[in-house]
Amino acid sequence: MPYERLRAAKKRLVGTRQVTKEVLKGTPRAVYVAKDAEQRVTAPLIELCRERGIEVIEVDSMEELGRACGIDVGSASAAILEE
Repeated sequence: MPYERLRAAKKRLVGTRQVTKEVLKGTPRAVYVAKDAEQRVTAPLIELCRERGIEVIEVDSMEELGRACGIDVGSASAAILEE
């Protein structure tokens, strides 16, 4: 399951706005994106990650991603800042 790395991360971010800001700084080790999130929200983030050489990991659902991050709501994206 792709979530072990995310759960074990010492520092992570949740939410597309916050993740995008960190990608612009170049700090994330990896970015997780939910496949069921709206494309208009995630496509620019995925493209930005690819341009900057940041690993993108696609996961099945926003609900699972939110749970893996320890929140009670779904999330379109999350990032690992420190492992």
